[in-house]
Amino acid sequence: MTKQEKVEFVINTLNDLYPEIPIPLDHKDPYTLLIAVLMSAQSTDVRVNQITPLLFAKADNPYDMVKLTVDEIRDIIRPVGLSPMKSKGIHGLSQILIDKHNGEVPKTYEALEELPAVGHKTAAVVLSQAFGIPAFPVDTHIQRLMYRWNLSNGKNVVQTEKDAKRLFPEELWNDLHLQIIWYGRQYSPARGWDLEKDIITKTIGRRTEIDKYYKTKKS
Repeated sequence: MTKQEKVEFVINTLNDLYPEIPIPLDHKDPYTLLIAVLMSAQSTDVRVNQITPLLFAKADNPYDMVKLTVDEIRDIIRPVGLSPMKSKGIHGLSQILIDKHNGEVPKTYEALEELPAVGHKTAAVVLSQAFGIPAFPVDTHIQRLMYRWNLSNGKNVVQTEKDAKRLFPEELWNDLHLQIIWYGRQYSPARGWDLEKDIITKTIGRRTEIDKYYKTKKS
């Protein structure tokens, strides 16, 4: 297969598997999505979706959030981990949204990445899922699969994002990054990987990864 044929195979397989794409993090608007994504760092979407209703019952907009203390926020979000940093980030960015953006979540990488605890990936998720602006957020699943599929060298997320944006059509980015995440979770996980169920890697995968898989199985 040529690289282009591999890309088309990935797109077609993911569209067959995920014609309807579930949204991983529960939210109702750009602000609640921003907070949920910030909370998901080094946590699971399932855990975040258990905790965000408790936080949003008290504050689901920046004006109510700044009425809470950092300690009050931390007590609520403690189960998601990294709560000292995340609670400061949530309180701090809420104040900045009020002071600089009239309480609204901005729609550019630059403005989003100026907010406390908001990195490039968080900004990309918000742009794509809240505003429909083409972006390709790279998480651990996408990093792993782009390497397994021999579509990126996997050296770092910056390079993986560049490769993904170069290979896949821009109009597909917003759906595709979510489809790859779901595929990674269900068919090509880091642990408990079953190559027989992982049709994409089995068909187009990096030979060294496939060989390593079978060696591990034999040992």
